[in-house]
Amino acid sequence: MAAAIPSVAVSAPHRYRWVVVFAAAVLLALSMGQMVNGLSVFFVPLETEFGWARGDVALINTAGVVGLAAGGIVMGRLAPRLGTRAVCLFGAVVMGLCVTAASQAQALWQFYVLFAVAGALGGAAFFAPLIALVGNWFVAGAGMALGIASAGQALGQGAVPLLSAMMIESLGWRGAFMGLGAATLAVCVPLALLMREPPAPAGGVAGADMTLPTVLPHRTVVALMSVAVVGCCTLMSVPLMHLAPLMQGCGLAATDAGGVMVAMLASGILGRLVFGRLADVMGALPAYATASLWQTLMVFGFTRFATLDGFYVYAVLYGFGYAGVMTGVLTTARALSPAARRASAMGIIGAFGWLGHGIGGWQAGALFDLTGGYEAGFGVALAAGTMNLAILTGLMVYLRRAGAPAAA
Repeated sequence: MAAAIPSVAVSAPHRYRWVVVFAAAVLLALSMGQMVNGLSVFFVPLETEFGWARGDVALINTAGVVGLAAGGIVMGRLAPRLGTRAVCLFGAVVMGLCVTAASQAQALWQFYVLFAVAGALGGAAFFAPLIALVGNWFVAGAGMALGIASAGQALGQGAVPLLSAMMIESLGWRGAFMGLGAATLAVCVPLALLMREPPAPAGGVAGADMTLPTVLPHRTVVALMSVAVVGCCTLMSVPLMHLAPLMQGCGLAATDAGGVMVAMLASGILGRLVFGRLADVMGALPAYATASLWQTLMVFGFTRFATLDGFYVYAVLYGFGYAGVMTGVLTTARALSPAARRASAMGIIGAFGWLGHGIGGWQAGALFDLTGGYEAGFGVALAAGTMNLAILTGLMVYLRRAGAPAAA
């Protein structure tokens, strides 16, 4: 009888980890769906109303992800000190108010400021803190848990543009921003209150595990991962931000383009789960490298299609592998970071990832204005992916030779 008491005491807190996982998935869906590529369906309406160049409009998204980059470093450090719940609650309020205010914007600089603040103080309060929190709740099987959380982000990156396109058609772009801001406040504030830190085991640190390789200094790992993630995120941001306008340039409707984005990112949900499981089975870094190879080989192919059916099929195939990249980044960063420094590491690596997103989205828009097409922008994406693969391959070879099977 005495042995049953600690069993209940130990198992009860661990059941709550799934509440954290699924709440985090929804938070990432709504917040990252807006900040990463949700603006893609606003490009054409803003160009039409104000006569702005596409590169200038794409810079709104860049302002948001640069805000994510800068804010991620700060929020990653604040979350362990203030608590993930408080940080996420603050972010939910800031993001909701900024997106609502965007419905009244009249000038480009106003969009730039609002989305930079929404990224720095809103979206950044979710990404690194939530990913670190989910990882710390799991001593084993963290790859699948992180895959589920990041699958929520994939769902949001497909659903938010589609819902935004539908709202734009019925309410106009201003009404769409108003609706997104209200939804952020209504959904994210209650979910932020569900966040809870994992219980620390006796004599240990919450989230600690024994799989961490020590063959590379932590700062070296963070530096290498940061450079690598610039490449993979520069690549992935190009189709995320410009697939919809690329399709519209082929004469397809915005809602059709939104449907293709949903299909791509729905496929990505499965991809994130599969690659999360692969990280648990084959190692985080090999799973990351495999997904990176997949998206690098396929990204330029988007420029070879002009029909709706062709875009659908290719986007689904691309989406499965592309989505594994984000899971790979998260699982690899977790595997190579001490538990106490994961939020900080995620914030720094994520900052460079968002910087890559900003570069990729902007350069494709700027090169479109310069050349009148998307071949050059997607070509840059291919080159960025190749750089990422070179770094990952070198890191994987080094870790294997040094005997770090947990990651490589």
